[in-house]
Amino acid sequence: MANHSDRLNAINVFPVADGDTGSNLYLTVRAGHDAVSELQTEDLGGFLEVAARAAMESARGNSGTLLAVFLSGLSEPLRGQERLTAPLLALGLERAKVRSWSALSEPVEGTMLSVINAAALAATTNLTHLKQDPDSKAAVDTLLTQISQAGKIAVHGTQNELPSLSEAGVVDAGAVGMLLMIDELRAAVRGTEADLHGYDAFHGYGVQAPRVHLNAEGDEGVEVMCTITLDALKAATLRGQLDSVGDSVILSPVNEVSEEVYRWRIHVHVPDSEQALELIRAQGDPVNVSVTDLCHHDAS
Repeated sequence: MANHSDRLNAINVFPVADGDTGSNLYLTVRAGHDAVSELQTEDLGGFLEVAARAAMESARGNSGTLLAVFLSGLSEPLRGQERLTAPLLALGLERAKVRSWSALSEPVEGTMLSVINAAALAATTNLTHLKQDPDSKAAVDTLLTQISQAGKIAVHGTQNELPSLSEAGVVDAGAVGMLLMIDELRAAVRGTEADLHGYDAFHGYGVQAPRVHLNAEGDEGVEVMCTITLDALKAATLRGQLDSVGDSVILSPVNEVSEEVYRWRIHVHVPDSEQALELIRAQGDPVNVSVTDLCHHDAS
């Protein structure tokens, strides 16, 4: 992700042309990586859950937050399992899709969601046609190959799904980032380096391609992110309030604190930060609060 962050930043025009999708994805997954770098466990789902929770707490931007939600969903069917199998992978991707869509107030195709959808569908439909033992490593490899192919088609398609991408002549940066995760997983299963040469075929993604976000019109306003402990009713109320004053609203549970009470990661774009923070503080005490100007073009 670090190696690709510069190109991902360069094609970042949706939902805001602020040129930081690559940096946000890298910093988010780096937080997850650091959390498990010395963790010793045979529980595959538990391992991934720790990484996902750390990524969620330190998530940056729309893309980072959604990626953390994806990882959290992926971990759920894997809890208590010691090895990845094709059926578990299909279950994990389906759960990750449901979690990702439910976290967003206004889910939009032509984004990371398109790749997540394609991956989950490819896994489910191809699972029944596997010629190998479903629990074998070869079956995981085959399924990931089919998932990757579906993901690449979805990435190419993003350019035609959103006007801002069509006008800029690029594919969606977050969608490419999600495909990177899939291709790196396949490489890890194989014990090889990931084959990412085909990425140059994505519109705007070549090394010599211009940094299109520099010519796009940046949005006014700010991005507000924080973590807060709420019950489900207060979280639903807060989502509705944030929807009324801003957009790009993401609310996702990080972990359960007690019965019906969760830590939630919140993300919203608003004209004025205090407007959002007042609504948030009325429901609880936010921590890890960050406010970022949406007009900037420098990755941060």
